[in-house]
This record gives sequence, structure tokens and C-alpha cells, in this order.
Amino acid sequence: MKRNIKLRLSLAIIAVLIAGYFGWQLFQPLHAESEFVENAKLDNGMNVKFRTQGDQLEIYSDQQWQPFFAKGVNVGATLPGHDPGELPIDKKTFLRWFAEIKELGANVIRVYTIHDPVFYEALVEFNEENRDSPLYFIQGVWSPEAQMFKTHDALSPLATKEFKKEIIYAVGAVYGDVKITKERGKADGKYKANAGPYLLGWSVGTEWDPPLVEATDKAYEGMEPYQGDFFKAKSGATPFENMLAEMLDTLAAFESKQGWQHPYAFTNWVSTDPLEHPGEIDRAEDLVSVDPMHIEPVNWQAGYYASYHAYPYYPEFFRSDETIKNVKNDKGEIDTYKAYLRLLKEHHKGIPIVITEFGVPASLGIGHITGLGRNQGGHTEEEQGKINVDLLHEIVQENYAGAIVFMWQDEWFKRTWNTQDFEQPVDRRKYWLNVLTNEKLFGLTGMYSSKDGPLLIDGSLDDWHQLKDKKKFDPGVPGWSSMWVTHDEAYVYIAGELENEFDPEKETLHIGADTLEGGNRHSKELGDRTLSEGLETLVTIGKTLDSQVTIASNYDFTTRYWGVVNGMAPVVEEEMNDDSGIFKPWKLIVDMEFSPPAAKYYRPYKDVPAGQLKRGTTDPASTDYNSLTMWQAKGNVVEMRIPWMLLGFSDPSSLLAMDYGEKGGKLQTRKVDGIRLVPWITDRSTGQIKGLGDGGDVVDVSKLPKYKWKPWNQVQYQERLKKSYAIMQEAFRKIGGDN
Repeated sequence: MKRNIKLRLSLAIIAVLIAGYFGWQLFQPLHAESEFVENAKLDNGMNVKFRTQGDQLEIYSDQQWQPFFAKGVNVGATLPGHDPGELPIDKKTFLRWFAEIKELGANVIRVYTIHDPVFYEALVEFNEENRDSPLYFIQGVWSPEAQMFKTHDALSPLATKEFKKEIIYAVGAVYGDVKITKERGKADGKYKANAGPYLLGWSVGTEWDPPLVEATDKAYEGMEPYQGDFFKAKSGATPFENMLAEMLDTLAAFESKQGWQHPYAFTNWVSTDPLEHPGEIDRAEDLVSVDPMHIEPVNWQAGYYASYHAYPYYPEFFRSDETIKNVKNDKGEIDTYKAYLRLLKEHHKGIPIVITEFGVPASLGIGHITGLGRNQGGHTEEEQGKINVDLLHEIVQENYAGAIVFMWQDEWFKRTWNTQDFEQPVDRRKYWLNVLTNEKLFGLTGMYSSKDGPLLIDGSLDDWHQLKDKKKFDPGVPGWSSMWVTHDEAYVYIAGELENEFDPEKETLHIGADTLEGGNRHSKELGDRTLSEGLETLVTIGKTLDSQVTIASNYDFTTRYWGVVNGMAPVVEEEMNDDSGIFKPWKLIVDMEFSPPAAKYYRPYKDVPAGQLKRGTTDPASTDYNSLTMWQAKGNVVEMRIPWMLLGFSDPSSLLAMDYGEKGGKLQTRKVDGIRLVPWITDRSTGQIKGLGDGGDVVDVSKLPKYKWKPWNQVQYQERLKKSYAIMQEAFRKIGGDN
């Protein structure tokens, strides 16, 4: 009875959707197949370009079915300064990107959701100009997360209705057969371009939240398997899997009206995979499974495949599970990622698996650590490319059907768990680039801040002379001739002209930053001087291990939030006093303290350094280019760029710095009027300080000028291909699948 009611409700919902969202369009003649695309015809008259065959994908080309390995990139929906729901990318940009993606050696792109009509128009136009080697795409359908979490039930009428609505719209968008009304945060407009002939397949849904899956399964325990006209759930399928079978069946019902069939999958990830992970510490990460093998096509000859997001650093079992430390890679190293790929492949016998997300970011900040250095962040662009190629190689070796790297472009709006509490307000993340937030920097195409390129960190002042918005200060301290300062969306840039050549083996350069009332007025770095105003952070330039940004101990974000507020990080009471005299290394948490029952066993708190300043050059034309370069010195010139967050800023675009107080379990912010920079030089052999008056003096720094800037609500940025692009290009071109 319960199932019959649900079926009737589903049919009623579909009927309403047909009438309300497509209207008369669904009863028009089917789209004619493209004259530029060769495809097979099924006995029922359906067009098919791609199909699954065993555990592989196939393409119809040269009047026969041929193996096809899907190699490509995920393409996001946004640009710096915008949220993804704004969909700011224009046709010209898409066309340029498609050419660069094709030149990369990719044969497919994947999009997560419905784009504006210009995306499909650009793709059709590009492919019609590249008929011999078009760029195919996988269309995603975004799941109704808001409705699912509101009801905590993925099978609620509210959630399933919204999911089906999105599916119907997606079909119309792909085939150029719908007009979508404006809705905040979503694509809209009249879709006329038929991109269906260039579709490789569908991937429905997003990464599933384990507690949501568990709640849904418990609420509908005993539910009969879904039986559709095109897809069905097998005996033993969970209620959540039944929901997915119903969504795939809905998709097939509407796509068949367009005269096409394509391979189908639902999006999945390691946290809800069907495998058991005995070494996973977090019970939530091995709580439930969503198993593609519990769903099968009934009358869908294009077939069905599995789609997984799989990274080498998350969840934790990739570094802790002894049961997967039994496989070696080509270099003879124990490789848990390769072991995982092998186990996942064994489970999905008879269907293809495409790893639809993999990769590492080229960022200063690190979010998770794992073996073989494949951490979530902390990589140069070259390291990013090499690690991505290693992962790609293993996916190919384990006989997967495709590998789609995450991702094409950097995304400034993104957040990461270990910096998100320091980026306030959250709706302004898109206006600045926090290089400590690794999620922003996965792209093969870099979206650099506006001066990253025009202003090179190379020890020369030539490019500084071209800047119109720089400010020149007289530091007023011995050893310094002048100081120039400017900024952009990611960094504060400082150039110092010294009286003598700078030798980091003999001396250390310090620049203290005063943004708020409080901070350290004395410290070992200041010798026996005391400042009239305290310093929140301290930039040190010298030998390799010395070059870093440190932070006043009672201002230290990580200790305050994860120690004082959350009780995980060690807290030394004396260090929490104002003017403690202690500058601590800037660090980011990578492991929260975790205890049973939420954890299978105890795990201590762990953090890693985040304030290191690497010496090098940011000139991409130089063989010495390093994307993580923060300083360089030549002769008497020292140049540096300091990430905003290392200087204490939670949102430089609105002049907000992190304050000293906490309230309601959150760190507080305060608007500031600039940064007072206090420079001095220390002789390494004698400890003698050049500048800041005589020993024992109270140094009045209040008269030093502050560097000030205006808030901004629009961004400028530099787009260029990262060094990882060329490395991936070489690897992609060695892989077949260019039909």
C-alpha cells in the first residue's frame, strides 16, 4: 500500500512537471540527428553515439563501435568575483576554453549542473568547426540539497519533485528544447542549441551526505525495489538507491522523447562507496553505502556506468588503513590509492567506472595529508601536474573507463574546512583569493590576482616603476633607504631598498605588521627594544628555514579557535596574555582531535606550518618559476608578497581583520584603517639590530605611516595556463580515445 501510494504520487508529480515545465514542447517532433555527428540507430529508432560494453565505454565511429577512454576536465560555472549561481561565463570565454581543453588532449568535459544557453551554443559551434575531433561532454544534474536537508529525507515529495524538475530542465537544456524561467542561483533562458549529439553521458546528483543517506534508509526500511520502464532497483537495494533508480528512470523517460539514449550514472564518492574500510577512523565516513551495482537498466541499450570522485587524501583511511597497504606502484612504493582503485574495480564487475574527479591543488595551504606527498595542497604547479599524472596513470592501469581531472579553472568562491572560520563574512570570499584555502586552486587554468604577473617577484624594481597605485614610504630606520607597498586581491606586496646589499647568510630582515590595538610590543626578535604599539604578525626574511610569517601568540587564529574555543589544540596560558613577547609559526590544522564513539579509536590534534616564505621567482617565463614564491632579493633590493590571511585579514576587500576576541564560539572581526609596517634588520652573528633606536629605548612607531587602501566589490584577475597544464597535456596525449 505504501509503495502504491508513492508510485501514484510519483506519476502525479511527473504529469504536473510535463504540463508545467515543458508544455507543448514535449509533443513536437523529435530533434533530427546532427548532420555532423555519426551515430548508430537502435531497432526502436533511437540514436546512440556512446554505449557501455562490459566494463568499458564505446563510441560509434567509422561505422563501427570502438573503445573510448574518457579523458578530460571538470568545468565550473564561475569566475573570480562571482558565485557559481551567477553564471558569469560568456560565449567567447567558453569557446577559448574549449580550444585550450582540446589542445590539452582531452576528449570530454564534465559540467555539474545546467549552464546558461551560451554554454551549449558555444559547444555546438566549437564542435561544428572541429567535426573530425569534437569535444564531448558529460552533463551533471545537481541534486536538490536544500530540500533534502530541510526534510532530512531524500525521498520526501519536496525533494523528489525538485529533483525531477531539475532532470527535466537538464534534458531540455541539452537538446535545446526548453525555456527556463529565472530562479535565483540557477541558469535560465531559452535553450535552442541541440548539444545532444555531443553528449557522452549523464551523471546525476552530487556527493551524498552519509547521515542523510542513513536517515532516508531508516525512514523507508523494507521498501520494495523500484521498477521503472528503463531503470530498476535490484533486490536488496536500499531506499536511497531506489530513489536514484527512480531519478535515472525519469531521466530516461524524458531523454527518449528526444530520440536519444546515452550511458547513465549517478555521482558517487568514497564516503558512500560500497566498500568496507576497517582502517577508517571516522565512523561517518564508513557509515553507509550507495551501491551502483544495486541498479540496472531495463530497456536502455546505451547502458549504465559508475561515476566516482576519488582523491588520494580523503577520507583518512588512505593513510591509516593497513588493509590497503599491500599494493605497490611502478616506482615500488606502497600506494593506497592504487590499492583502492583495484578494490573498487573488483566490486563493479561488468560495468564501466569513470573517475569523474581526481587531482590535487597548487596552493600554499594544506587541508589533508596523506602518503607519497599527495596532500590536499602545499604543491607548486609543477608538483600538482606530476601528482595528477601519477593518479591518471594508475586509473588507466587499473582498467577504468575514464579519468576526469578536477578541475579546469580556479574558483575563488570555494571554502576549505580549516580556513572557512577565518574567512568572514562568508559571502565575500569571492572578492579575494586566499591562497591558504586549497579548494580555490585546483585548476589547470590559473585565476591569479590582478598583480600576479604584471608585478613579478624577482628582485627587480623595474615593474614597480610602472605601477600607478604603489605607495612609497621612508621607513626612517638605519639600513633602509625606502619601502614601496601595494596590494591586490591575494597579497600585500612590499619592496625594500636597503643601504647595502642584502645577504641572508649574514643578516635577517624583519617587518612587523600592526593592524589592531594589542599585540607584541617586545619579543626576542626586537632585542631589548620595546615598541609603543604592538605587532600582530611578523614577516622574517633570511635563510630558508627562517623565512616565514609568525603571529603573536595571543592572536594566533589556529590556537584560539581549535584550542581555546574547541579544546583540541594545546594552549599555554601564558601565551594567551597580551604582549606575551612570543611570535608563533603560522599553522593550519589538518587533523581534529577525535575520540570514540564518533571515532573508532583516538586520534590526536595535528597541525602543519602555513607561513613559510619561499624564495624564487614568480616569472612564469623563467625556468626557476615557482608558483609558491613569496620573496626574492638581488643586490640591495628585497621584494616580497604576503598572503592577506597571514597578516591577520578575514576579508581585505571590506577592510576586516580578525580581532582578538571570541563570541559564541566564533572569532570576531574588526574593520581597520590600514597596516603599519615596522622594519628593521638584525645581524646574524652579533644579534645587533639596525634601526629602532638604541637598546633599551621605547620606540615610538605611532608616527610611522600606515599603508591604506579602499574597499572593493569588483575584482581584476590574470588568467593563464598553469605549469601543470603542459604536464597533463603530455600525459593525456599518450592515452588513446581520440575518436
